[in-house]
Amino acid sequence: QVQLVESGGGLVQPGGSLRLSCAVSGSIFSIYVMGWYRQTPGKQRELVATITSRGMTTYADSVKGRFTISRDNAKNTGYLQMNRLKPEDTAVYYCNGDLAPLATMTRDDYWGQGTQVTVSS
Repeated sequence: QVQLVESGGGLVQPGGSLRLSCAVSGSIFSIYVMGWYRQTPGKQRELVATITSRGMTTYADSVKGRFTISRDNAKNTGYLQMNRLKPEDTAVYYCNGDLAPLATMTRDDYWGQGTQVTVSS
């Protein structure tokens, strides 16, 4: 059974940093894309950043130059380094894996349970 588990959220002051991690467990054939999304109450979930298995990245305009997405393919783990955080970055952050489990070899989207990031003084 495939699971994505996020960690690293918390409370940080404006201008501070946090590093989120997303560990993918289970028997995986391939993780094609890993991504981070965020959601605030009453709003749709929005893309923050994605990274392919070859390391190609995309970022939302609002986080370019402040956030860095990365992954460790050997550990099936993704990361989101968040610097110069702003109050408007406050949200629940979700990890997404576009992957194929070994059992099915079928590519699909998998989500973590989310981790709260609060930027406040």
